[in-house]
Amino acid sequence: MPHTILANTTASISELKKNPMATVAAGGGFPVAVLNRNEPAFYCVPAAAYEELLEKLEDAELNRIADERSSQAEITVTLDEL
Repeated sequence: MPHTILANTTASISELKKNPMATVAAGGGFPVAVLNRNEPAFYCVPAAAYEELLEKLEDAELNRIADERSSQAEITVTLDEL
């Protein structure tokens, strides 16, 4: 059964066990697809890439909330009221 591999770099479970940091470094800052019997088992994502992904997800959620609220009536507030 064919599988889509969503990474440019792949490694086997054996390679990951042998040297985890080298496996991460092989991706050059991008995710590495870890294969088990030539099928993707999981993706090894460097911390910086994971943090960036979470920031993008948070931005998308905030944009969705802002879009939902864009049709609400505006409330005028002065600095003294804060």
